[in-house]
Amino acid sequence: MKPTFEVTPTKFTYGGECLARLPDGRAVFIPYTLPGETIKIRLTEDKPRYARAELLEILSPAPERITPKCPHFMHCGGCHYQHIPYPEQLKAKKDIIQDQLQRIGKIADAPIQNTVPSPSPWNYLNHIQFHLTPEGTLGFKAFRSEKIIPIQECHLADELISAIWPTLEFDYIPGLEKISLRSGEGGEDALLILESSDPQPFEFSVDFPISAVSLGPEGHIVLSGDEFTILEMGGFPFVVSAGSFFQTNTAVTELLVKHLIETLPLTPSTTLLEIYCGVGLFSLFLAPEVEKLIGIESSPSAAEDFMYNLAEFPNVEFYEASAEEILPRLTLSPDVILVDPPRGGVGLKALDGMLALEPETIAYISCDPTTLARDAHRLEKGGYKLKQVTPFDMFPQTFHIESVSIFERDNH
Repeated sequence: MKPTFEVTPTKFTYGGECLARLPDGRAVFIPYTLPGETIKIRLTEDKPRYARAELLEILSPAPERITPKCPHFMHCGGCHYQHIPYPEQLKAKKDIIQDQLQRIGKIADAPIQNTVPSPSPWNYLNHIQFHLTPEGTLGFKAFRSEKIIPIQECHLADELISAIWPTLEFDYIPGLEKISLRSGEGGEDALLILESSDPQPFEFSVDFPISAVSLGPEGHIVLSGDEFTILEMGGFPFVVSAGSFFQTNTAVTELLVKHLIETLPLTPSTTLLEIYCGVGLFSLFLAPEVEKLIGIESSPSAAEDFMYNLAEFPNVEFYEASAEEILPRLTLSPDVILVDPPRGGVGLKALDGMLALEPETIAYISCDPTTLARDAHRLEKGGYKLKQVTPFDMFPQTFHIESVSIFERDNH
């Protein structure tokens, strides 16, 4: 049996846990707790320099602790902060970015704004991904585990997804790894996405109007309806194919777009380079503000969507390639670079390519403060100064943090 301890967490850390100290001085990370609480824990991971633990008992709860809304909380790994009042979640996310930038980015006193809240902290997800149990039940993975927890309710899914997913029935299909639902325009159009490692097709039938696509090693197969859905953002429709990424919180994304337009130094003579441009979500709003917009995207699915969504803009150029591949070959001189990398951040070769172009301003959209901090350190070493960080709560009730950081070229 692993040892148990009584500890008092001192702060939130990125990843959905709080930090406490064991009697030997090592850091221990515990989920579902709050700073200042006295708790009893059992170690689940025991390393020479740190440990992880499960929460056994709250001996002295923090006064701000609240009752979680969902009965699956602490079992399902989809949410991490339901025991925290929403204003405290926003503060915790700001503090986590500050901590990451200081420890990893070596940037003291980073200019971080207050976290922009989600207009709705519940039922905001327009895209949700399930896993399938051996019994054919939909579920989510447990926290830091591959175990799939069957669920009967989810308070993060939007209204359309919440109406559809409980009605779905599956037999267990070997190789069927992920099942996603994406809601579309006006909350009436839905797309079911089945991701499988098995190239063999499987039987599929549906008795209500929904599009369905199977994504596998041999490509995609349309099982029902269309291979895309149409999502509306800021009054504009976007075609988003089954294999393409799109922001999952529509209301917060609209606030983020507004922030970019108000914050970036865009004029009718600006050349804007957008790296990891996806289906053109930001491009469509920024293209009217500039003389020229150049998009770079490596996903074939997103590239096709981008070309469709931006077809009416003659001032837009597009490269279907990886940033690492194309940036060293570009000869343009962008005034502004907008970069929206995946969770792993910007690769070193791509970042060097960005620096070589010497833009006056770099806007960095991040979904991971750890890789943001790493890349911020590299950008500052490359001659840029971090001027502003604005967190956006794209994912209420979870530890995930979206942010926009503005870097300006230091000409001194």
